[in-house]
Amino acid sequence: MMNIFFDVDYTILGIDGSLRPGTIDAFKNIKNQGHNIYIWSGVGIRTYEISKHQLESFVSGVFRKPLKNFVLEIKKMGIPVNPDFVIDDYPEIVKQFGGIHIKPYYYRSQPDDQMPQVPQVIMDYSTKGESDHPDYHGKVS
Repeated sequence: MMNIFFDVDYTILGIDGSLRPGTIDAFKNIKNQGHNIYIWSGVGIRTYEISKHQLESFVSGVFRKPLKNFVLEIKKMGIPVNPDFVIDDYPEIVKQFGGIHIKPYYYRSQPDDQMPQVPQVIMDYSTKGESDHPDYHGKVS
């Protein structure tokens, strides 16, 4: 079981407030793999958005995301769990913890196939400790 952290803006939500295509199915798949899903955002705790898109049943916690000195700030902010895998459009945090640097999602009219790929990358990582997906980054040691 891993702690999977998803960013909000441009990762699961577009600038127009739309939910990225495939997010609910990806969350179902990740939960079925036995992992915990957490949401974090650099602009604050986004429980309203999680509720609006009916994601509460998948999410184990919602936090403010550190924007620098990630490991130290997680401790300072009192986040009770450490990320094992991060999905974010911000490459630096993905490189710190390992995960997928996902292409930004802006609008519902934008074609997008990013989220359906996420559960397989998580499964690869949880079973093999790595993934061949081009947007996967291993954790900094």
